[in-house]
Amino acid sequence: MSMKAGYYIALISLLVFGYGEVSAQQAGIAGRVLGNNQPLESATIMMNENHIMVKSNTKGFFQIDHLESGVYKLLITYTGFQVYDTTVQVGNQILVLPDIQLIPDHQQLEQVLVTESYEDRRKRTSNFSMEVVNNDYLQRYQGGSLMKSLERLPGINNIGIGSGNSKPLIRGLGFNQVVVVENGVKHEGQQWGADHGLEIDQYSAQRIEIIKGAASFMYGSDAIAGAIDIQPAPAPEKNTWGGSIDLSGKTNNALAGGSLNLYGRKDKLFFDLRATGIFYGDYKVPADTVYVYDYAVPLHRQQVRNTAGRDINFHLSAGWMGKNVKSVFYASRIYNKSGFFANAHGLEPRRVDHDLHDASSRDILLPRQNVTHYKLINKTSIQLQKHHIQTEIGIQRNFRQEWNHYTNHGYMPAIYPDTLTSPITLERQYDKYVYSFNIRDQIRLNKHLLTIGGNAEYQQNTIDGWGFLIPAFNQLTAGIYAYDQYRLNNDVVVHGAVRMNYGKMEMKEYTDWFPSYIINATDTTRQYLQRVNNINRDFTSLNWSVGVNYNRDQWLWKLNAGTSFRMPIAKELGANGVNYHYFRYEKGDASLLPEKSFQVDVEANYKDENWSLQLSPFFNYFPNYIFLNPTSTYDYFYGAGNQVFYYAQSRVMRYGAELQAKYRFSDRWSSEILGEYIYNEQLSGDKKGYTLPFSPPASVLMNVSFEPKNGKRLKDNYFSLDYRITAAQKNIVPPERITNGFQLFNFQAGTKWQLNKSYIHINLQVQNVFNTKYMNHTSFYRLINLPEPGRNIILSLKIPFQFSASQE
Repeated sequence: MSMKAGYYIALISLLVFGYGEVSAQQAGIAGRVLGNNQPLESATIMMNENHIMVKSNTKGFFQIDHLESGVYKLLITYTGFQVYDTTVQVGNQILVLPDIQLIPDHQQLEQVLVTESYEDRRKRTSNFSMEVVNNDYLQRYQGGSLMKSLERLPGINNIGIGSGNSKPLIRGLGFNQVVVVENGVKHEGQQWGADHGLEIDQYSAQRIEIIKGAASFMYGSDAIAGAIDIQPAPAPEKNTWGGSIDLSGKTNNALAGGSLNLYGRKDKLFFDLRATGIFYGDYKVPADTVYVYDYAVPLHRQQVRNTAGRDINFHLSAGWMGKNVKSVFYASRIYNKSGFFANAHGLEPRRVDHDLHDASSRDILLPRQNVTHYKLINKTSIQLQKHHIQTEIGIQRNFRQEWNHYTNHGYMPAIYPDTLTSPITLERQYDKYVYSFNIRDQIRLNKHLLTIGGNAEYQQNTIDGWGFLIPAFNQLTAGIYAYDQYRLNNDVVVHGAVRMNYGKMEMKEYTDWFPSYIINATDTTRQYLQRVNNINRDFTSLNWSVGVNYNRDQWLWKLNAGTSFRMPIAKELGANGVNYHYFRYEKGDASLLPEKSFQVDVEANYKDENWSLQLSPFFNYFPNYIFLNPTSTYDYFYGAGNQVFYYAQSRVMRYGAELQAKYRFSDRWSSEILGEYIYNEQLSGDKKGYTLPFSPPASVLMNVSFEPKNGKRLKDNYFSLDYRITAAQKNIVPPERITNGFQLFNFQAGTKWQLNKSYIHINLQVQNVFNTKYMNHTSFYRLINLPEPGRNIILSLKIPFQFSASQE
């Protein structure tokens, strides 16, 4: 029997017995994927770049059925190989293709982005300026938190909060201007606070899409700067059981962490389980003394006292995958306990008991925070002929407590009353419940790929503790949208979207638990003052987006224009208290309008055998940007003499660009340059001519990498050196201070070591190689002149294991 005849016999057997009965009238496509003349298991096969997607089996075979007759674009991708891209004519029967040989991709670069075919496909079809990274990238550049691991990407920064927490900035905007999505549902915590990190387990993220620009039409309110979409691991292959062990160690804060993952699938049912534990001590800075508001604070062994912490996280997902239906439940519990720098959190720097705090670098004393975040999500997708329907239903609870020594100010009693139900050390407590629902239907109509959807979210946030900053509130947001991708030809795709939004904010009145003296002309009375009245506000907004993608040869061009909006949050509308983290008194404005943004994004990509270039300029205009405005007054009644800040609105102009250039000198050597620049200016109001807070300075990163040949048991070896130059940031908004420029060296190395049939991933980093003392302008502790962490050596191991069950 010839090999060709054997191939067709095997393929026919697969179609009949492996994928179900094939009727004479059924249209579909089938074939086999090879690489280097060997079958490729788990190659991704896609039709028309939409959600019609399957994986090849252990023999390289695949089949897609239930197709209508017509012309389809076929894409086949596999890591390490070039994209197979062709057009096929499907009739009323199964179309059997000849063997498909993928060509090895020798120009694959992993230093910054995951340049495997998935990213190329996403960039071609998406109207957004975006970056895509996978688990290999996250392991290579693992930081103290998930957002810290992403800051190497141009346009992405973070507000660092010690060594264990951080929150993202996209092109200089953050807080409630950036949406973070996990498992299809918007992550909701207390993201309005600069000291409130994201409750996300960095080990659980498998692939992340970072969207830059106006994304409100897809994600709703808060996506005014963009979105970070954290995606889970795909479902395991049939009849497989396995998992991995991740281990990490860091020298700067004596971190020890690990994560155990177990997964399994028999046929249609599958599960994925993960447990993570991370323990770290006080982090070190290259300084013996720091100056907190000009007061000298000596540091014991260069350690930032009381910045130790621990994370204990659990994840469980379980689902069912049928022929046209997939439904998965995700359940998680994220717990973080961490301290705040004792000399800069609601205490006078000179009043800190240094002997107590310095006795151990791993204890967590006052002030500290405890945060627990619960999630339960169901994600279901249904494929019906031309329709691909997806839903996400989510329930979240974010329980946050901030503990601190009782500090009386204004007319608060000197001795804490024993009649109050809140503990004497509970400064603030926020307990938020969030209920989410998303639905969308993706419909293919000839050259159109139309998406119609809607989402709704309801929040209930209650407060407790002796300190007051923001009121309790209920919030409702909802929206409906339509998004169309129209393919003019193989080179040009036109995009258009429109969205209607509705929001409602109900804030609860708050009255002091202590009386205040009210002095009039003739007498003095004592009253329990009301800090915030009951406030009910409704918001509506219409947003749109239009764009075009042009692909030709090695070039990809994008042009997109659109609007985004953000409804004011409770802090901006109703704050009226001391923010000890910044030593200031903050007041909201209940009359604020929704924040709106007009943005234009341009992106140019070029890629050939050796070069990869990407330039992404943007322009952004806010007619009513919301910001916290400092005043010349001080509050001595409730603010303990702190400067008064109030929320205001002004016109703002922003523009900037990101640059990525990569060049491969040979099979072993490559280099890249990553640059970013942002300019902000307020065009009206009291701060006309000033920039915006937390505005990142210009920065450029230069890299050189060497990839030795694979050995007998070692593969994917690399040595990489980063050299970052960051300019001084002189465009500031008081009370921000000018931040000097700095230069940093970071080193990375890694390999995959074969052990039996698996490869152990070994990654080494040396961050801040020369222990440079510098300030990061976007850091939480920048205002008190606390330097960034010193040299940090990070070693991480990933030990995967997998078992295949016999098929029945």
